[in-house]
Amino acid sequence: MTAIKHALQRDIFTPNDERLLSIVNVCKAGKKKKNCFLCATVTTERPVQVKVVKVKKSDKGDFYKRQTAWELRELAVVDAKDANKENPEFDLHFEKVYRWVASSTAEKNSFISCIWKLNQRYLRKKIDFVSVSSQLLEELPKAEESVPSGENQSVAGGDEETLDDYQELNAREEQDIEIMMEGCEYAISNAEAFAEKLSSELQVLDGANIQSIMASEKQVNILMQLLDEALNEVDTIEGKLSSYEEMLQSVKEQMDQISQSNHLIQLSNTNNVRLLDEIEFLVNHMDLSKGHIKALQDGDLSSSKGIEACTDAAEALLQCMNVALRPGHDKLHAVKQQQHLFNDLREQFARRLTNHLNNVFVHQGHDQSATLAQHSVELSLPKHNPLHRDLLRYAKLMEWLKNTQCEKYEGLTGNYVDYIARLYEREIKDFFEVAKIKMTGTTKEGKKFGLHGSSGMLTGSTSSLNKLPIQGGGSRRSQSSSLLDMGNMSASDLDVADRTKFDKIFEQVLSELEPLCLAEQDFISKFFKLQQQPSMPGSTAADGEEVDGAVPSRHVGGERPQFTTSEKEMVRLMMNKIFHCIEVELNNLIALGDKIDSFNSLYMLVKMSHHVWTAENVDPASYLSTTLGNVLVTVKRNFDKCISNQIKQMEEVKISKKSKVGILPFVTGIEQFAELAETIFRNAERRGDLDKAYVKLIRAVYFNVEKVANESQKTPRDVVMMENFHHIFSTLSRLKISCLETERKEAKYKYTDHLQSYVIYSLGQPLEKLNHFFEGVEARVAQGVREEEVSYQLAFNKQELRKVIKEYPGKEVKKGLDNLYKKVDKHLCEEENLLQVVWHSMQDEFIRQYKHFVGLIGRCYPGSGITMDFTIQDILEYFSSIAQSH
Repeated sequence: MTAIKHALQRDIFTPNDERLLSIVNVCKAGKKKKNCFLCATVTTERPVQVKVVKVKKSDKGDFYKRQTAWELRELAVVDAKDANKENPEFDLHFEKVYRWVASSTAEKNSFISCIWKLNQRYLRKKIDFVSVSSQLLEELPKAEESVPSGENQSVAGGDEETLDDYQELNAREEQDIEIMMEGCEYAISNAEAFAEKLSSELQVLDGANIQSIMASEKQVNILMQLLDEALNEVDTIEGKLSSYEEMLQSVKEQMDQISQSNHLIQLSNTNNVRLLDEIEFLVNHMDLSKGHIKALQDGDLSSSKGIEACTDAAEALLQCMNVALRPGHDKLHAVKQQQHLFNDLREQFARRLTNHLNNVFVHQGHDQSATLAQHSVELSLPKHNPLHRDLLRYAKLMEWLKNTQCEKYEGLTGNYVDYIARLYEREIKDFFEVAKIKMTGTTKEGKKFGLHGSSGMLTGSTSSLNKLPIQGGGSRRSQSSSLLDMGNMSASDLDVADRTKFDKIFEQVLSELEPLCLAEQDFISKFFKLQQQPSMPGSTAADGEEVDGAVPSRHVGGERPQFTTSEKEMVRLMMNKIFHCIEVELNNLIALGDKIDSFNSLYMLVKMSHHVWTAENVDPASYLSTTLGNVLVTVKRNFDKCISNQIKQMEEVKISKKSKVGILPFVTGIEQFAELAETIFRNAERRGDLDKAYVKLIRAVYFNVEKVANESQKTPRDVVMMENFHHIFSTLSRLKISCLETERKEAKYKYTDHLQSYVIYSLGQPLEKLNHFFEGVEARVAQGVREEEVSYQLAFNKQELRKVIKEYPGKEVKKGLDNLYKKVDKHLCEEENLLQVVWHSMQDEFIRQYKHFVGLIGRCYPGSGITMDFTIQDILEYFSSIAQSH
């Protein structure tokens, strides 16, 4: 490194009159390694300039060239990265940050120390040394700091020698040393003689200097005299400077007074600006125009323009009253006076608005009552759209009243509810009265069904019921109100017409109520500014029975709604008060429909479910959804009660002991019930309720069919079971009711099982002795007797077999089969038409038994030549001829 330093001094810095003080071998951080040197230099001429020079080896030859130079005064920060650990990296912040990596930490520390000393000696500027060890930043000697800058520069050469262990001689010094060495050729061979010679010459020179000083005493006296004169001049100048300072002191006092005066003027201007701002704020925010005041005091609340002007004035008044006053404004007399004016205007306008709207409520209620007469004949409800349209013009004023006069707002709300509730009660009761009259046909028939307040149970027409041998307690229901009566085909057309009429009327009632309730609830929300939040659909009724879409409602009776709850609750309370009679009237109408025909509950369940589903889709939290959900619970109970009554009537069925049973009436009734229900519940939302009812009914039918079959004396049990289960199986196969697939298979199994049982039981009678004989043969074989040895048994020898076979010639067999056909014909009913099916099954069973007998004869009496008197072909001919003859 020393050789490189000497080479750089000689080739680069000496030609430029610069001295190299420190050097470090570096490369740029993070890039490809290209080494260069950073050099700290000072100029030999004054003023001294300190630089950091970047030197790089030339690419074309083995020499160095100067690449970049920075003035040390441009250096802002020296970052050594880490003061505690050895780290060769450091940064120099000039106009931008230069990042370097030194070849060794010692070179880096030496270079940074040199930079610090040069800054302390020549620049005295603020350079930040970051993460640099305190040992490198040693303070310069205090004596050196006390020397004036000129003297400091004069000894710079001596101090600079401490910065480096080598300093090059200049040309003159080099020449003097050579001359001296030439005069003393023995200087190198005899150093002591050379030193003695130099010492003697030095003593000679010192003596000459002393003599020269003593000779110049006169000149020293002259110099001292000049110094005394200079001191006198200095005293004169100091006196003048003192007088000047006194004059400047007075000027300074005057300037201070002027500055203070300017400050007071500026403070006054600032206060005036702030005062103007406060006045403008009060004027702009608390000044109500004369037009607005006139509108609030005398504005027309009947015309659209007057309402608009009053609305604008009320909003302006509200803005003035709600302005956020700054601290201290409320103590101003003018502000208090203006606030008092605003309060008077608010009270006056609120009172005027309340009186006007109360009059509008009363007037509109009387006008609406006048239109009731034209709707009394038609099954329709009067529309309240004109009333709503007129009142919605006051919606913004109602919002203003709600925000400013809560008591008057609540009073106005209560008055509206009272007036409109009485109006709706008259309209709805008249509407339901018309609906009941249309359901029952005439007013007289309506009285028969308890339309005008009758509280007793209804009997209706019981002519068809009296024909059936049905016993049981309780009042009898109207015609076609049970599964037993549905079998009566003479009244089916009338029943369908009546039920269709009822279905249309009930649908019309719900269709009229739905838009009425929704329109009123929407009007209440808009007019009284009550924003509703939708609730989750589906809740549990008060009695614990859960019904989809059914939400319990709470009637408020005659009490005025309390507005301490949420706005959603407020809407619900108002709607309950206004339409408190709807649920009662709907329940009365449902009770009437149930009295007319219990199967009307099917129609009502479907219609009510659909309207509940529709209302929940529109708004799950609406009053309509809640009310219809409650009524739906009642309809569902009536439906369940209807199913229970049908089951009860099945259980009370008594059969005649003198006539054959045939198809039971409730079996025919379940068929027509299913056809009716499938028509009603097509695409219905509550199909699950019907499926559950199907299962209950069909299970009750199965149980009671078996019960009647066990009690039957005239008709065999198997015939009752076979015919009725065949009818049930045919019905379920035709209707294809998915929830009854298991019951359909069960009906088929029971029908087939009892058919086989009946056939086997019946065929035992024509060939009774032959059956008994072969049963005995099989018993001997079962006891261990070999089949070929049975003929040796006394009771079952060949002679006995021939006697038995002789008793059943073909003619007698045919006669017995003919009697059997007649008996079967007496057992079976004509409606189900199973005679040929049973006869064919008997033929198959007879042939099977015949083959069994023939097989036993062949095995037990081999070689005997014994055969039956008739063949299979004869049997087929017997069965065919008997069936054709009848």
